[in-house]
Amino acid sequence: RGKTETAAAKNAAMKEAGMIVPDSFDKLPEAIANLYTKMVEEGDIVEEPEGETPAVPMDYTWAKKLGMIRKPANFISSISDDRGEELTYCGVSISEVFDQSLGLGGVLSLLWFRRQLPPACCKFIEMILMVTADHGPAVSGAHNTIVTARAGKDLISALCSGLLTIGPRFGGALDEAAAMFSQAFDSGVSPKDFVDNMKKTNKLIMGIGHRIKSLANPDMRVEIIKNFAKQNFKDTSILDFALAVEQITTKKRANLILNVDGCIACCFSDMLRSCGAFSKQEADDLGSFGCLNGLFILGRTIGFVGHHIDQLRLKQPLYRHPWDDITYIEKLAAEGK
Repeated sequence: RGKTETAAAKNAAMKEAGMIVPDSFDKLPEAIANLYTKMVEEGDIVEEPEGETPAVPMDYTWAKKLGMIRKPANFISSISDDRGEELTYCGVSISEVFDQSLGLGGVLSLLWFRRQLPPACCKFIEMILMVTADHGPAVSGAHNTIVTARAGKDLISALCSGLLTIGPRFGGALDEAAAMFSQAFDSGVSPKDFVDNMKKTNKLIMGIGHRIKSLANPDMRVEIIKNFAKQNFKDTSILDFALAVEQITTKKRANLILNVDGCIACCFSDMLRSCGAFSKQEADDLGSFGCLNGLFILGRTIGFVGHHIDQLRLKQPLYRHPWDDITYIEKLAAEGK
């Protein structure tokens, strides 16, 4: 290679061209510093104070491990915990649940009410689930479930179609009945005045009335629930008030009895107030949270699932409603006026 291609020749050429070239690589920082100082002195560079050095955020994982910070929770749960060695329901381990034979009623009391209720209360909860489990295939919820199952839909779809019929006209009146009778009893109004006031305001008394049952032909579900409450609860004041209302309403029509929804609602309210686990305010709050309708939904789910399985077992075809059970109106609404 020629002499002009050596490093020394190239450095000499750059110096000759006016570039600042240090004698060695080690002197490069010094050369840069000298040039910078010279340019500042000559005014070619105007120095400005540097801003504050931004703080580097603390490493989250490291800081959390040391307990220096905590992450705010997106959810708060007070009924169950699966983080430890054993699943717990409101602080009670799953092994204790079985060791103490808490049963379904005990588990529900822990998860819904955050209390370990007395055995009689747990038994009553299980009785509610048993008497509400099903009421035949003709009611709207079971009918919907059956039609959906026969359409070839899956269990969840059939169950949902049945559950979505639950409301003020079918199974969803328990909470309202409990509130109505509890408030009436607390107000001190007499059963007769209560009935008269409801009549004046043109309001239905929730939990009163049955299509076929009467005092002479009682609903055995009502009798079972009522007798259990009388024998096991310390106080049944709300039930007694409702039964006094029944004595008045049945004088007008024999089937205006305290129905199973009304009986469950009144007995459940008495249970919450008299079991010693809740204050009156707590008992009233639980009633407003939808617990009673929740019990009906939970119980009736058993029946809906049963109807779905039953239709599959019977290999029932797609349901089509018969024409002779439908009244067809062909005229326009404005015709015939």
